[in-house]
Amino acid sequence: MRIDNHPGAFARLAAAVGAAGGLLGAIDLVRVERTTKIRDVTVLADDENHLHAIVDAVRAVDGVEVVHVSDRTFLAHLGGKIEVRSRIPLKTREDLSMAYTPGVARVSRAIADDPENVWNLTIKRHTVAVVTDGTAVLGLGDIGPEAALPVMEGKAVLFKEFGGVDAFPICLDTTDPDEIVRTVQAIAPVFGGINLEDISAPRCFEIEARLRDLLDIPVFHDDQHGTAIVVLASLLNALRVVGKRLENVRIVTTGCGAAGMAVTRTLQRAGAVCIIGCDEGGALYRGRPGLNDAKREYAETTNPDNLRGTADELLEGADVFIGVSVPGAISVEGVRRMADRAIVFAMANPTPEVDPEAIEGLAEVIATGRSDYPNQINNVLAFPGIFRGALDVQARTINGEMELAAARAIAQTIAADELSADYIVPSVFNRAVAPAVAAAVAEAAEATGVARRALHALEEAVA
Repeated sequence: MRIDNHPGAFARLAAAVGAAGGLLGAIDLVRVERTTKIRDVTVLADDENHLHAIVDAVRAVDGVEVVHVSDRTFLAHLGGKIEVRSRIPLKTREDLSMAYTPGVARVSRAIADDPENVWNLTIKRHTVAVVTDGTAVLGLGDIGPEAALPVMEGKAVLFKEFGGVDAFPICLDTTDPDEIVRTVQAIAPVFGGINLEDISAPRCFEIEARLRDLLDIPVFHDDQHGTAIVVLASLLNALRVVGKRLENVRIVTTGCGAAGMAVTRTLQRAGAVCIIGCDEGGALYRGRPGLNDAKREYAETTNPDNLRGTADELLEGADVFIGVSVPGAISVEGVRRMADRAIVFAMANPTPEVDPEAIEGLAEVIATGRSDYPNQINNVLAFPGIFRGALDVQARTINGEMELAAARAIAQTIAADELSADYIVPSVFNRAVAPAVAAAVAEAAEATGVARRALHALEEAVA
């Protein structure tokens, strides 16, 4: 702030901050000018809206100019959230000759003679590309590759923190599926896996399918499969709480985009029989006009009784609701008509499909995508461990069996005697989750023949 250099000026500023409900923190003098002083003032605010209210109040004070406003979130992003560091010392001429020329030529020749050596002699064995085109970022939608970069950096931070995986953000300035596929194929030699992120449906289905056919490393669209894995893990535990079995329950879902379809496929693979998917036009059923190819295929393999109606109407007698859609997709009255001991996963974020507080007592188990309610369904429980396990055995793909193994591992990190209606999902900070998921995924990769090396061989080598 630039403040007039005369008695009482700062007192008026402080009074304005207090009147707006802010608390003054550190006050630092930056420099003294001829008639003004520049001060850096730290203020504690409740949230972003409160911060704006405080700033507006300060701007109304005579003799005070607000030069710049920032907050801890923005400060944390200054210069980005990730960096590249050398893993070897570079202090002498000998160090330099081994890390680079001439010594590195021997290593390159070894890889040229046997390309499989790239897994042992480069970053490939522990590195993942986080690839996006910025078309479906969080709840922000199509914001472009530059604006998507902070989110992809954040994903890289989570990979490293929870899985020990080095991930790098790749934000592509194209939305053309052909260009995306060609680009990812071209950069794939560097990476041990590809994490597709925030690519809008239905293009994301085509892009993932084509890349899986083309590449011999895992390609994993986290918005689809990460969500599905954590939903399955949570549902397995919720069903234990209410005493029901997956193959016997009727499930209604809202949202038939990337996440919704993947959730359904994963639940079916795990044994679910009766799933009715709904979009803004109601139930997807065989013969419904106007469906795109993906939804038409979905309708062919779900809704066994070919029911019609809105999601709210179809909730009558249903055991489980899973929402990956929009606020207001179902009503409190709809939940009231569900079967006894109902389960509701309302995961639209930040505003769930139905207010969790309004359905307390109507549904026995409630989960959301938010951290301020019990049972947060969060992808970070899945993807770090999944890629860690896949990289540990140098897997060629991530298949359905590996995904089911990951879900079961997440569920089993909560002991049977700890399970309760408000504790079906482990905390994202539970450090036992990622190693358990990694071990289960690696074992499933070996069992299904997609591992290049056995996990026990890696463990023996490390020992």
